[in-house]
Amino acid sequence: MSLALTVLIVEDESPAAEKLQRYLQRYSPDILVAQVCDSVASSVSWLQQHAGEIDLIFMDIQLKDGISFNIFREVSVQKPVIFVTAYNEFALEAFNVNSIAYLLKPVTFDDLKASLDKFVAFRSQFALSGEREEKIKSLAGEATPKSYKTRFLVKVGDHIRSVTADQVVFFFADGRDVYLVTNQSRKFIIDFTLEALDEVLDPAQFFRANRTYILNIAFIHDVVMYSNSRLKVTTQPAWDKEIIVSREKVGEFKDWFDGRRS
Repeated sequence: MSLALTVLIVEDESPAAEKLQRYLQRYSPDILVAQVCDSVASSVSWLQQHAGEIDLIFMDIQLKDGISFNIFREVSVQKPVIFVTAYNEFALEAFNVNSIAYLLKPVTFDDLKASLDKFVAFRSQFALSGEREEKIKSLAGEATPKSYKTRFLVKVGDHIRSVTADQVVFFFADGRDVYLVTNQSRKFIIDFTLEALDEVLDPAQFFRANRTYILNIAFIHDVVMYSNSRLKVTTQPAWDKEIIVSREKVGEFKDWFDGRRS
């Protein structure tokens, strides 16, 4: 199919952005990717100058400096959006910012083709919000819910125990080792990296505060302002080391703590 289209890609993972570009070229060699933005800040800056030059936006939700919905709070975007994300919980919120399709990662070419076919079919009717709402609700209902890890096996002497995720106050890295700390202040080494934990933990419950800690919202006792625009978190039960939310994570942390990130 030949489709002349200019698109913006908002995606902070280079492999995912490159894969999307390959799929777009496969769909039609006449599709032009005008820009790839990897953050809320860069997307706002680019759209302020070039929003009128594009026809369609492909957008991830979790970006390196916050959730992409923050883009729409900073700049007026009157273009259709196809969201590409690992989370199905945002579908109804996506409707409020011009979403015409909601694709769950890992995206296949057939997924992308179906969303572009829909864009072509309804291009002239994009302003009909009632029809968009029904389609987004339908997509949200059909999406396969992502399951999250609820238990972790730990070793206690010669015994193996199971710790539930809701008993974990936080996970932390110490060199190459990763530990979980329970609500009984017990510490166990686990066979995961923090990056792997990011993929299997419920993002509504757990947050990667920095390179060392992943926090459970249920055990956050206090959050206070810290130097250099950072945040300091204390937990209950208490921990004898400082837990600092890195500066680039502060905006996303506030959204998560406020319930705007699921």
